[in-house]
Amino acid sequence: MPILVEADSTTAGVLIGALPAGSPVVARPDDVDGLLSGRGHSAVVIGPTVDLTMAAALAERTRATHPATTVVLIRHALAPEVFAQAMQVGIGAVVAADDPGALGTALSRAKGTWESIHGPTDPGDRDGRVVTVFSPKGGVGKTTMAVNLSVALMRTRAEVCVVDLDLAFGDVAITMQIIPEHTITEAAESEQDLDYSLLQKLLTRHESGISILAAPTHPEGRDAITASLTRSVIQTLRRHFDYVVIDTPPGFDDQVLGAFDETDEVVIVATLDVPTIKNTKVALETLDLLRLVPNGRHLLLNRADEEVGLSLAQVEEILGMPVSVSLPSSTAVASATNHGRPIVLSKPEHPVSKALAQFARRLAGEEAKAKASAPARRSLFGRSKK
Repeated sequence: MPILVEADSTTAGVLIGALPAGSPVVARPDDVDGLLSGRGHSAVVIGPTVDLTMAAALAERTRATHPATTVVLIRHALAPEVFAQAMQVGIGAVVAADDPGALGTALSRAKGTWESIHGPTDPGDRDGRVVTVFSPKGGVGKTTMAVNLSVALMRTRAEVCVVDLDLAFGDVAITMQIIPEHTITEAAESEQDLDYSLLQKLLTRHESGISILAAPTHPEGRDAITASLTRSVIQTLRRHFDYVVIDTPPGFDDQVLGAFDETDEVVIVATLDVPTIKNTKVALETLDLLRLVPNGRHLLLNRADEEVGLSLAQVEEILGMPVSVSLPSSTAVASATNHGRPIVLSKPEHPVSKALAQFARRLAGEEAKAKASAPARRSLFGRSKK
């Protein structure tokens, strides 16, 4: 899987379309080192706006620490001095910014080199985690949290797909300011023989590297999505991504219950107001009644300023569960959302970003332990699952 290094969001958005689904994007060359230390990456693609001196330094580090990874340099102008410096530092290929065919060829060769050393891998052999973001009440920032948590998980060196299951009024695409060519509705036409090759064509890529399965463009599109299709979509995606993050509508409809049937972790979003806390308590009781996700529940308090009269301790006592993460009110979160750049992506040092990043690392760190120790659980539809 290649890594793209490009600070200019517009340029990154163009280049990411030529890379495989799930390829991560970083703005700084220094961010590549951490990614390379995780899951194997066959190539590092350096975008045309990256300074040549910084690109050369990155290429030298990559050659020294990960010799099987090919560095591909993209330039607007292919001057002779560029090729000369590229050869000196071990850059495997130099391609023009307006030549996607050459980039594709370079990436194919990089993949061949990687597999000749490490052996081929089958991305469909994964057992990804399904994280459902839920709230029984609208207006609490659920979609914003789902999007930002997805970015935070991606930064743990994971490949992430977001499924917008708010089938009537889904906002994931508009929150990330992308215009999807395809939506989940098109999967309904092939429900009986659904596979990843079909789903992959329906995914839309965000510049961050996250893949998105968008909600229907019109509310009536929800009628084509059944609970069984929802489960099939999630089951297929989890074999190809490390995390599948589900954004849901407020309430327990058939599709949401289908998603819960496949869920490993549920993040319940609430705010410090009495109606929301009351509805959240009812939602937790419903999950208990249906025996859904009993051991993977996390309470996220958004806009949690205790000046409103409720404290975190009171919320924990009322709901009978601890607060996993508490986020302060901030106009910067709304501003980042309005600009299509989630706060975790645009301002990683913001307190909200840091809290979500820490939460994502905790989820990622607990993954192996959860897989090993989780007892078989009864799903809503009667299947025993680990």
